[in-house]
Amino acid sequence: MVARIFQPTKSAMQSGEANRKLWILEFEPEKQKKSNTFMGWSCSGDMRSQVKLKFRNKEEAIRFAERNGILYGLHEPKIRQQQPKSYADNFRFTKVN
Repeated sequence: MVARIFQPTKSAMQSGEANRKLWILEFEPEKQKKSNTFMGWSCSGDMRSQVKLKFRNKEEAIRFAERNGILYGLHEPKIRQQQPKSYADNFRFTKVN
């Protein structure tokens, strides 16, 4: 039983940083999914792959995993560096295209 703890990335439809404060504990799949050719569905006997637990911070998720004897991998988010920009920069004479 191996899980991963991560902070989800923003979706392509988001421009802000809202709803990114939660940390998620998600179990890695233990069995490969099988495809049902008759219905076109995929199925698996692994029920843990459907579990997704949300925590307020990283420490709570780690504490939960250690208390319940769950092996986990921690995936730290990449910090995004924003560069301050100005609308006037589009019209500078020194602008390189």
